[in-house]
Amino acid sequence: MIAVEPVSLGFSTALLLGLSFGAGPCNIACLPYLGPVFMATGGGIAGSWHILLPFSLGRITGYTVLGAVAGGAGSLAQEWLDSPWVHWVLGSATIGVALSLLVRRKRSNHRRSCGLAVHRSGDTSLASTSGSTSPMPATLFAMGLGMAFNPCAPLTTVVLASAATASVPAGISLGAGFGIGAVAIPTVVFALGVAHFSNQVRLHLHQWKGSLETASISLLLFMGTGTAMGWLAP
Repeated sequence: MIAVEPVSLGFSTALLLGLSFGAGPCNIACLPYLGPVFMATGGGIAGSWHILLPFSLGRITGYTVLGAVAGGAGSLAQEWLDSPWVHWVLGSATIGVALSLLVRRKRSNHRRSCGLAVHRSGDTSLASTSGSTSPMPATLFAMGLGMAFNPCAPLTTVVLASAATASVPAGISLGAGFGIGAVAIPTVVFALGVAHFSNQVRLHLHQWKGSLETASISLLLFMGTGTAMGWLAP
């Protein structure tokens, strides 16, 4: 029988592994989930951080948790990744983002109605309605967390290396290193590319703003339901 050498990684290697993963497959996997959010909200580069920050923190947290579990309980982390419940995390979070966008849209329409009433009546006391300009950070964090729990070859390597250390702190270090690397390039791509493109589309198709938002929310609901049911795999 051939002995299999345990996988050995350090923080810097896990970081580089995350960077290589984030430079390719990660962008493709995240686009169907984050793309509609940017299209529905707009805001351009400046507003993109309201979306990217909680989403990225969710992903880093997810990878760190997996590293910690693998370091402390070995194969349990891999069993997590192989369980169907991980699809429910991302799917339900995506549906939550869609619903928060729907609430945001209704509040925005209400504010516009109040603004029109103020304009007609001249009573500024009617203009007190306020609302969020972006989806709830908690749902975006959960979406990032769910994205981190979806298995891939680089993540499996990190999990195996964390398990080989038999140390929770070492597992946390490897998971966090991989997570930081995995979110770095996608964050730049989405902030400078996808967010800017989505904002330009909304500006040039302003008359179709409502239709764009409806299509984006519908796509998120479809992606969330399909992921939760196992029909779609990120």
